[in-house]
Amino acid sequence: MKMKWYSVASLLTVLTSSQGILTTLSQSNGKYKYDYATVPFLAEVFKLIVSSVFLWRECKKSPPPKMTTDWKTVRLFPIPSIIYLIHNNVQFATLMYVDTSTYQIMGNLKIVTTGILFRLFLKKKLSNLQWMAIILLAVGTTTSQVKGCGEASCDSLFSAPIQGYMLGILSACLSALAGVYTEFLMKKNNDCLYWQNVQLYTFGAIFNMARLVLDDFRGGFEKGPWWQRLFNGYSVTTWMVVLNLGSTGLLVSWLMKYADNIVKVYSTSMAMLLTMVLSVFLFSFKPTLQLFLGIIVCMMSLHMYFARPSMLVDLPPTVRSDPESLVNVPVDHKTDS
Repeated sequence: MKMKWYSVASLLTVLTSSQGILTTLSQSNGKYKYDYATVPFLAEVFKLIVSSVFLWRECKKSPPPKMTTDWKTVRLFPIPSIIYLIHNNVQFATLMYVDTSTYQIMGNLKIVTTGILFRLFLKKKLSNLQWMAIILLAVGTTTSQVKGCGEASCDSLFSAPIQGYMLGILSACLSALAGVYTEFLMKKNNDCLYWQNVQLYTFGAIFNMARLVLDDFRGGFEKGPWWQRLFNGYSVTTWMVVLNLGSTGLLVSWLMKYADNIVKVYSTSMAMLLTMVLSVFLFSFKPTLQLFLGIIVCMMSLHMYFARPSMLVDLPPTVRSDPESLVNVPVDHKTDS
Protein backbone atom coordinates (compact mmCIF):
# COMPACT_ATOMS: atom_id res chain seq x y z
CA MET A 1 0.00 0.00 0.00
CA LYS A 2 1.12 3.52 -0.79
CA MET A 3 0.06 4.88 2.57
CA LYS A 4 2.47 4.33 5.42
CA TRP A 5 1.18 2.90 8.69
CA TYR A 6 2.46 5.82 10.72
CA SER A 7 0.52 8.28 8.52
CA VAL A 8 -2.69 6.30 9.09
CA ALA A 9 -1.92 5.99 12.81
CA SER A 10 -1.36 9.75 13.11
CA LEU A 11 -4.64 10.49 11.32
CA LEU A 12 -6.40 7.99 13.58
CA THR A 13 -4.99 9.77 16.62
CA VAL A 14 -6.34 13.13 15.43
CA LEU A 15 -9.79 11.75 14.56
CA THR A 16 -10.08 9.77 17.80
CA SER A 17 -9.07 12.78 19.91
CA SER A 18 -11.67 14.96 18.19
CA GLN A 19 -14.36 12.31 18.72
CA GLY A 20 -14.94 13.10 22.38
CA ILE A 21 -14.78 16.84 21.73
CA LEU A 22 -17.34 16.67 18.91
CA THR A 23 -19.62 14.47 21.03
CA THR A 24 -19.48 17.03 23.85
CA LEU A 25 -20.18 19.89 21.43
CA SER A 26 -23.19 18.00 20.03
CA GLN A 27 -24.92 18.27 23.40
CA SER A 28 -27.42 20.98 24.17
CA ASN A 29 -27.50 22.15 27.79
CA GLY A 30 -25.62 19.03 28.81
CA LYS A 31 -28.10 16.66 27.13
CA TYR A 32 -28.43 14.90 23.79
CA LYS A 33 -31.38 16.04 21.69
CA TYR A 34 -30.90 12.99 19.48
CA ASP A 35 -31.00 9.28 20.20
CA TYR A 36 -27.34 8.43 20.76
CA ALA A 37 -27.94 4.77 19.81
CA THR A 38 -28.56 5.91 16.21
CA VAL A 39 -25.01 7.31 15.88
CA PRO A 40 -23.12 3.96 15.79
CA PHE A 41 -25.78 2.53 13.47
CA LEU A 42 -25.36 5.38 10.97
CA ALA A 43 -21.58 5.14 11.33
CA GLU A 44 -21.76 1.44 10.37
CA VAL A 45 -23.95 2.30 7.38
CA PHE A 46 -21.46 5.01 6.35
CA LYS A 47 -18.53 2.57 6.56
CA LEU A 48 -20.52 -0.02 4.59
CA ILE A 49 -21.33 2.47 1.81
CA VAL A 50 -17.73 3.73 1.54
CA SER A 51 -16.32 0.19 1.50
CA SER A 52 -18.89 -0.90 -1.10
CA VAL A 53 -17.95 1.99 -3.39
CA PHE A 54 -14.24 1.19 -3.14
CA LEU A 55 -14.95 -2.51 -3.69
CA TRP A 56 -17.01 -1.68 -6.79
CA ARG A 57 -14.11 0.36 -8.15
CA GLU A 58 -11.69 -2.49 -7.48
CA CYS A 59 -13.98 -4.97 -9.24
CA LYS A 60 -13.82 -2.89 -12.42
CA LYS A 61 -10.04 -3.33 -12.55
CA SER A 62 -8.18 -6.24 -14.06
CA PRO A 63 -7.45 -8.60 -12.44
CA PRO A 64 -10.44 -8.42 -10.06
CA PRO A 65 -9.78 -8.40 -6.31
CA LYS A 66 -9.66 -11.65 -4.36
CA MET A 67 -12.94 -12.32 -2.56
CA THR A 68 -13.58 -15.48 -0.57
CA THR A 69 -17.33 -16.19 -0.51
CA ASP A 70 -17.57 -19.64 1.07
CA TRP A 71 -19.74 -19.83 4.17
CA LYS A 72 -16.93 -21.17 6.38
CA THR A 73 -15.12 -17.84 6.00
CA VAL A 74 -18.12 -15.48 5.95
CA ARG A 75 -19.59 -16.94 9.15
CA LEU A 76 -16.55 -15.74 11.12
CA PHE A 77 -17.31 -12.04 10.52
CA PRO A 78 -20.32 -11.68 12.90
CA ILE A 79 -18.11 -12.76 15.84
CA PRO A 80 -16.44 -9.32 16.42
CA SER A 81 -19.89 -7.69 16.50
CA ILE A 82 -21.06 -10.27 19.05
CA ILE A 83 -17.98 -9.65 21.22
CA TYR A 84 -18.52 -5.88 21.09
CA LEU A 85 -22.21 -6.39 21.94
CA ILE A 86 -21.25 -8.38 25.05
CA HIS A 87 -18.55 -5.81 25.85
CA ASN A 88 -21.07 -2.93 25.75
CA ASN A 89 -23.34 -4.75 28.22
CA VAL A 90 -20.39 -5.48 30.51
CA GLN A 91 -19.53 -1.76 30.38
CA PHE A 92 -22.97 -0.82 31.67
CA ALA A 93 -22.74 -3.48 34.38
CA THR A 94 -19.30 -2.22 35.43
CA LEU A 95 -20.58 1.34 35.80
CA MET A 96 -23.16 0.08 38.29
CA TYR A 97 -20.31 -0.70 40.71
CA VAL A 98 -17.68 1.96 39.95
CA ASP A 99 -17.74 5.64 39.06
CA THR A 100 -16.70 7.08 35.70
CA SER A 101 -13.16 8.08 36.70
CA THR A 102 -12.45 4.64 38.16
CA TYR A 103 -13.83 3.00 35.01
CA GLN A 104 -11.58 5.12 32.80
CA ILE A 105 -8.52 4.22 34.86
CA MET A 106 -9.38 0.51 34.84
CA GLY A 107 -9.96 0.73 31.08
CA ASN A 108 -6.21 1.10 30.61
CA LEU A 109 -5.90 -2.60 31.42
CA LYS A 110 -6.87 -3.27 27.80
CA ILE A 111 -3.42 -2.00 26.77
CA VAL A 112 -1.74 -4.87 28.62
CA THR A 113 -4.42 -7.46 27.76
CA THR A 114 -4.09 -6.56 24.08
CA GLY A 115 -0.35 -7.24 24.27
CA ILE A 116 -0.95 -10.59 25.98
CA LEU A 117 -3.63 -11.76 23.50
CA PHE A 118 -1.55 -10.38 20.63
CA ARG A 119 1.24 -12.70 21.76
CA LEU A 120 -0.93 -15.74 22.52
CA PHE A 121 -3.37 -15.85 19.61
CA LEU A 122 -1.45 -14.20 16.79
CA LYS A 123 1.88 -15.76 17.79
CA LYS A 124 3.62 -12.37 17.54
CA LYS A 125 6.80 -12.24 19.56
CA LEU A 126 7.47 -9.04 21.48
CA SER A 127 10.92 -8.17 22.80
CA ASN A 128 11.53 -7.40 26.46
CA LEU A 129 11.87 -3.71 25.58
CA GLN A 130 8.49 -3.77 23.81
CA TRP A 131 6.82 -5.40 26.81
CA MET A 132 8.31 -2.72 29.04
CA ALA A 133 7.03 -0.08 26.60
CA ILE A 134 3.48 -1.50 26.70
CA ILE A 135 3.47 -1.52 30.52
CA LEU A 136 4.85 2.04 30.51
CA LEU A 137 2.02 3.09 28.19
CA ALA A 138 -0.56 1.67 30.60
CA VAL A 139 1.16 3.43 33.52
CA GLY A 140 1.39 6.72 31.61
CA THR A 141 -2.26 6.81 30.55
CA THR A 142 -3.36 5.86 34.06
CA THR A 143 -1.15 8.55 35.63
CA SER A 144 -2.66 11.21 33.36
CA GLN A 145 -6.18 10.27 34.52
CA VAL A 146 -5.53 10.14 38.25
CA LYS A 147 -6.32 13.32 40.14
CA GLY A 148 -4.40 14.63 43.10
CA CYS A 149 -4.17 12.34 46.11
CA GLY A 150 -6.99 12.91 48.54
CA GLU A 151 -9.44 13.71 45.73
CA ALA A 152 -12.38 11.64 44.55
CA SER A 153 -10.56 9.52 41.94
CA CYS A 154 -7.95 8.29 44.41
CA ASP A 155 -10.54 7.41 47.04
CA SER A 156 -13.04 5.79 44.67
CA LEU A 157 -10.40 3.71 42.89
CA PHE A 158 -9.64 1.77 46.07
CA SER A 159 -13.18 1.69 47.45
CA ALA A 160 -14.97 -0.07 44.57
CA PRO A 161 -16.49 -3.49 45.34
CA ILE A 162 -14.81 -6.64 44.05
CA GLN A 163 -17.55 -7.07 41.43
CA GLY A 164 -16.49 -3.77 39.87
CA TYR A 165 -12.86 -4.90 39.54
CA MET A 166 -13.85 -8.27 38.07
CA LEU A 167 -16.18 -6.69 35.51
CA GLY A 168 -13.53 -4.08 34.68
CA ILE A 169 -10.98 -6.83 33.98
CA LEU A 170 -13.57 -8.71 31.87
CA SER A 171 -14.33 -5.53 29.93
CA ALA A 172 -10.62 -4.98 29.19
CA CYS A 173 -10.23 -8.60 28.05
CA LEU A 174 -13.29 -8.42 25.78
CA SER A 175 -12.08 -5.18 24.21
CA ALA A 176 -8.66 -6.69 23.54
CA LEU A 177 -10.19 -9.95 22.27
CA ALA A 178 -12.40 -8.11 19.77
CA GLY A 179 -9.41 -6.18 18.41
CA VAL A 180 -7.11 -9.21 18.19
CA TYR A 181 -9.81 -11.37 16.60
CA THR A 182 -10.55 -8.67 14.03
CA GLU A 183 -6.85 -8.53 13.14
CA PHE A 184 -6.88 -12.33 12.78
CA LEU A 185 -9.81 -12.07 10.35
CA MET A 186 -8.21 -9.31 8.30
CA LYS A 187 -4.93 -11.21 7.94
CA LYS A 188 -6.40 -14.70 7.66
CA ASN A 189 -6.17 -14.60 3.87
CA ASN A 190 -5.27 -12.24 1.04
CA ASP A 191 -8.83 -11.09 0.43
CA CYS A 192 -9.40 -7.50 -0.65
CA LEU A 193 -9.62 -5.15 2.35
CA TYR A 194 -12.84 -3.59 1.03
CA TRP A 195 -14.52 -6.99 0.70
CA GLN A 196 -13.57 -7.83 4.28
CA ASN A 197 -14.90 -4.44 5.40
CA VAL A 198 -18.21 -5.02 3.59
CA GLN A 199 -18.67 -8.25 5.54
CA LEU A 200 -17.67 -6.68 8.88
CA TYR A 201 -19.86 -3.61 8.51
CA THR A 202 -22.87 -5.50 7.16
CA PHE A 203 -23.04 -7.51 10.36
CA GLY A 204 -22.17 -4.40 12.38
CA ALA A 205 -25.14 -2.53 10.89
CA ILE A 206 -27.44 -5.52 11.52
CA PHE A 207 -26.45 -5.79 15.19
CA ASN A 208 -26.80 -2.03 15.76
CA MET A 209 -30.21 -2.08 14.11
CA ALA A 210 -31.19 -4.97 16.38
CA ARG A 211 -30.27 -2.81 19.36
CA LEU A 212 -32.56 -0.02 18.12
CA VAL A 213 -35.42 -2.50 17.70
CA LEU A 214 -34.79 -3.84 21.20
CA ASP A 215 -34.87 -0.29 22.60
CA ASP A 216 -38.27 0.17 20.91
CA PHE A 217 -39.67 -2.93 22.62
CA ARG A 218 -38.24 -1.86 25.98
CA GLY A 219 -39.82 1.58 25.62
CA GLY A 220 -43.15 0.20 24.45
CA PHE A 221 -42.86 2.14 21.15
CA GLU A 222 -43.76 5.34 23.03
CA LYS A 223 -41.59 7.42 20.67
CA GLY A 224 -42.54 5.46 17.59
CA PRO A 225 -40.41 2.98 15.61
CA TRP A 226 -36.70 3.72 15.36
CA TRP A 227 -36.69 4.58 11.64
CA GLN A 228 -39.17 7.42 12.18
CA ARG A 229 -36.97 9.13 14.79
CA LEU A 230 -33.64 8.21 13.17
CA PHE A 231 -32.63 11.81 12.40
CA ASN A 232 -34.59 13.57 15.15
CA GLY A 233 -32.51 16.25 16.88
CA TYR A 234 -29.60 15.91 14.45
CA SER A 235 -27.44 18.98 13.85
CA VAL A 236 -24.32 19.65 11.79
CA THR A 237 -22.18 18.69 14.80
CA THR A 238 -24.07 15.41 15.20
CA TRP A 239 -23.38 14.52 11.57
CA MET A 240 -19.73 15.33 12.17
CA VAL A 241 -19.77 12.84 15.06
CA VAL A 242 -21.19 10.16 12.71
CA LEU A 243 -18.62 10.89 9.99
CA ASN A 244 -15.81 10.97 12.55
CA LEU A 245 -16.85 7.63 14.06
CA GLY A 246 -17.19 6.06 10.60
CA SER A 247 -13.84 7.37 9.36
CA THR A 248 -12.14 6.17 12.52
CA GLY A 249 -13.49 2.67 11.95
CA LEU A 250 -12.19 2.62 8.36
CA LEU A 251 -8.72 3.65 9.53
CA VAL A 252 -8.73 0.98 12.25
CA SER A 253 -9.57 -1.73 9.70
CA TRP A 254 -6.68 -0.51 7.53
CA LEU A 255 -4.30 -0.78 10.49
CA MET A 256 -5.60 -4.25 11.32
CA LYS A 257 -4.89 -5.36 7.77
CA TYR A 258 -1.51 -3.73 7.16
CA ALA A 259 -0.15 -2.99 10.66
CA ASP A 260 -1.31 -4.50 13.96
CA ASN A 261 -3.27 -4.02 17.19
CA ILE A 262 -0.35 -2.50 19.08
CA VAL A 263 -0.17 0.39 16.61
CA LYS A 264 -3.91 0.93 17.13
CA VAL A 265 -3.48 0.87 20.91
CA TYR A 266 -0.77 3.53 20.73
CA SER A 267 -2.90 5.68 18.42
CA THR A 268 -5.94 5.59 20.70
CA SER A 269 -3.82 6.14 23.83
CA MET A 270 -2.10 9.17 22.30
CA ALA A 271 -5.54 10.40 21.20
CA MET A 272 -6.75 10.30 24.80
CA LEU A 273 -3.82 12.46 25.91
CA LEU A 274 -4.34 14.85 22.99
CA THR A 275 -8.03 15.15 23.93
CA MET A 276 -7.09 16.10 27.49
CA VAL A 277 -4.64 18.74 26.22
CA LEU A 278 -7.22 20.21 23.80
CA SER A 279 -9.81 20.26 26.61
CA VAL A 280 -7.55 22.69 28.47
CA PHE A 281 -8.15 25.26 25.72
CA LEU A 282 -11.71 24.35 24.65
CA PHE A 283 -13.47 23.53 27.92
CA SER A 284 -11.32 25.31 30.53
CA PHE A 285 -10.05 21.95 31.76
CA LYS A 286 -7.42 22.49 34.45
CA PRO A 287 -4.15 20.74 33.60
CA THR A 288 -2.60 18.70 36.38
CA LEU A 289 0.92 17.59 37.15
CA GLN A 290 -0.24 14.02 36.59
CA LEU A 291 -1.31 14.90 33.03
CA PHE A 292 2.14 16.24 32.15
CA LEU A 293 3.88 13.28 33.79
CA GLY A 294 1.57 10.88 31.94
CA ILE A 295 2.35 12.52 28.59
CA ILE A 296 6.10 12.25 29.22
CA VAL A 297 5.84 8.57 30.19
CA CYS A 298 3.69 7.77 27.13
CA MET A 299 6.12 9.53 24.78
CA MET A 300 8.98 7.52 26.29
CA SER A 301 6.93 4.35 25.79
CA LEU A 302 6.24 5.28 22.15
CA HIS A 303 9.92 5.79 21.48
CA MET A 304 10.89 2.60 23.31
CA TYR A 305 8.44 0.41 21.37
CA PHE A 306 9.07 1.62 17.81
CA ALA A 307 12.71 2.75 17.89
CA ARG A 308 15.47 0.48 16.67
CA PRO A 309 17.34 -1.25 19.51
CA SER A 310 20.54 0.48 18.40
CA MET A 311 18.89 3.83 19.21
CA LEU A 312 18.03 2.70 22.73
CA VAL A 313 21.30 1.08 23.73
CA ASP A 314 24.75 2.61 23.30
CA LEU A 315 26.71 -0.19 21.76
CA PRO A 316 30.53 0.07 21.90
CA PRO A 317 32.14 0.72 18.51
CA THR A 318 33.61 -2.30 16.83
CA VAL A 319 37.41 -2.29 17.05
CA ARG A 320 39.02 -3.21 13.77
CA SER A 321 42.71 -3.93 13.30
CA ASP A 322 44.57 -1.82 10.76
CA PRO A 323 47.07 -4.05 8.91
CA GLU A 324 49.45 -1.12 8.38
CA SER A 325 49.60 -0.40 12.08
CA LEU A 326 50.68 -3.88 12.98
CA VAL A 327 54.27 -4.09 14.15
CA ASN A 328 56.31 -7.15 13.35
CA VAL A 329 57.99 -8.32 16.50
CA PRO A 330 61.04 -10.49 15.85
CA VAL A 331 61.11 -13.73 17.75
CA ASP A 332 64.40 -15.26 18.81
CA HIS A 333 64.43 -18.96 18.16
CA LYS A 334 66.73 -20.46 20.69
CA THR A 335 67.75 -24.00 20.29
CA ASP A 336 68.26 -26.08 23.31
CA SER A 337 71.88 -27.04 23.63
